[in-house]
Amino acid sequence: MKFSENADRMDVRYVAALARIELGEAEAATLQGQLDDILEFVGELKQLDLDAGGDLAAEILARDVDGGTGPMAWRDDTPADGLPVEEARALAPNLRHGQFVVPKIIE
Repeated sequence: MKFSENADRMDVRYVAALARIELGEAEAATLQGQLDDILEFVGELKQLDLDAGGDLAAEILARDVDGGTGPMAWRDDTPADGLPVEEARALAPNLRHGQFVVPKIIE
Protein backbone atom coordinates (compact mmCIF):
# COMPACT_ATOMS: atom_id res chain seq x y z
CA MET A 1 0.00 0.00 0.00
CA LYS A 2 1.31 3.46 -0.83
CA PHE A 3 0.20 6.69 0.77
CA SER A 4 -0.79 9.74 -1.24
CA GLU A 5 -0.72 13.24 0.25
CA ASN A 6 -4.11 13.75 -1.35
CA ALA A 7 -5.65 10.82 0.52
CA ASP A 8 -8.23 11.59 3.18
CA ARG A 9 -6.88 8.91 5.49
CA MET A 10 -3.63 7.08 6.18
CA ASP A 11 -3.75 3.58 7.64
CA VAL A 12 -1.79 3.41 10.89
CA ARG A 13 -0.81 -0.16 10.02
CA TYR A 14 0.94 1.18 6.88
CA VAL A 15 2.99 3.56 9.05
CA ALA A 16 3.71 0.79 11.56
CA ALA A 17 4.94 -1.48 8.77
CA LEU A 18 7.31 1.25 7.56
CA ALA A 19 8.69 1.53 11.09
CA ARG A 20 8.74 -2.26 11.50
CA ILE A 21 6.43 -2.04 14.51
CA GLU A 22 3.84 -4.68 15.31
CA LEU A 23 0.56 -3.32 16.67
CA GLY A 24 -2.21 -5.11 18.47
CA GLU A 25 -5.84 -4.37 17.66
CA ALA A 26 -6.33 -2.01 20.63
CA GLU A 27 -3.10 -0.14 19.91
CA ALA A 28 -3.95 0.20 16.23
CA ALA A 29 -7.41 1.57 17.03
CA THR A 30 -6.03 4.15 19.49
CA LEU A 31 -3.19 5.21 17.20
CA GLN A 32 -5.48 5.36 14.16
CA GLY A 33 -7.64 7.93 15.94
CA GLN A 34 -4.58 9.98 16.87
CA LEU A 35 -3.18 9.80 13.35
CA ASP A 36 -6.53 10.87 11.89
CA ASP A 37 -6.55 13.89 14.23
CA ILE A 38 -3.00 14.84 13.19
CA LEU A 39 -3.81 14.56 9.50
CA GLU A 40 -6.98 16.61 9.98
CA PHE A 41 -4.90 19.36 11.61
CA VAL A 42 -2.33 19.21 8.79
CA GLY A 43 -5.23 19.61 6.35
CA GLU A 44 -6.28 22.76 8.20
CA LEU A 45 -2.71 24.09 8.05
CA LYS A 46 -2.59 23.51 4.30
CA GLN A 47 -5.53 25.89 3.89
CA LEU A 48 -3.70 28.83 5.50
CA ASP A 49 -2.57 31.70 3.28
CA LEU A 50 1.15 31.81 3.98
CA ASP A 51 2.03 34.23 1.19
CA ALA A 52 0.52 37.23 2.96
CA GLY A 53 3.02 37.20 5.84
CA GLY A 54 6.25 37.42 3.88
CA ASP A 55 9.26 35.26 4.53
CA LEU A 56 9.43 35.37 8.30
CA ALA A 57 12.01 32.58 8.54
CA ALA A 58 14.43 34.49 6.31
CA GLU A 59 13.96 37.62 8.41
CA ILE A 60 14.62 35.74 11.65
CA LEU A 61 17.71 34.05 10.24
CA ALA A 62 19.09 37.28 8.82
CA ARG A 63 18.66 39.06 12.15
CA ASP A 64 20.08 36.24 14.26
CA VAL A 65 23.03 35.33 12.05
CA ASP A 66 24.34 38.88 12.25
CA GLY A 67 25.05 38.60 15.95
CA GLY A 68 21.51 38.67 17.27
CA THR A 69 20.35 36.80 20.33
CA GLY A 70 17.05 35.48 19.04
CA PRO A 71 15.88 31.86 19.19
CA MET A 72 17.91 30.89 16.12
CA ALA A 73 21.12 32.76 16.93
CA TRP A 74 24.25 30.87 15.97
CA ARG A 75 26.27 29.47 18.83
CA ASP A 76 30.02 29.08 18.84
CA ASP A 77 31.07 25.73 17.40
CA THR A 78 33.36 24.61 20.18
CA PRO A 79 34.49 21.03 20.69
CA ALA A 80 33.21 19.26 23.77
CA ASP A 81 34.14 16.00 25.39
CA GLY A 82 32.04 13.03 24.32
CA LEU A 83 30.82 10.11 26.34
CA PRO A 84 33.68 8.00 27.71
CA VAL A 85 34.10 4.77 25.71
CA GLU A 86 33.50 2.43 28.64
CA GLU A 87 30.35 4.30 29.65
CA ALA A 88 29.02 4.12 26.08
CA ARG A 89 29.76 0.40 25.94
CA ALA A 90 27.98 -0.12 29.25
CA LEU A 91 24.85 1.47 27.75
CA ALA A 92 24.96 -0.64 24.57
CA PRO A 93 22.32 -3.38 24.30
CA ASN A 94 24.64 -5.59 22.24
CA LEU A 95 28.45 -5.67 21.94
CA ARG A 96 30.75 -7.96 19.99
CA HIS A 97 34.55 -7.67 20.28
CA GLY A 98 34.11 -4.32 22.00
CA GLN A 99 32.04 -2.87 19.14
CA PHE A 100 28.37 -1.96 18.93
CA VAL A 101 26.21 -4.53 17.14
CA VAL A 102 23.24 -3.15 15.21
CA PRO A 103 20.69 -4.95 13.03
CA LYS A 104 21.47 -5.16 9.34
CA ILE A 105 18.74 -3.36 7.43
CA ILE A 106 19.20 -3.56 3.67
CA GLU A 107 16.27 -3.89 1.34
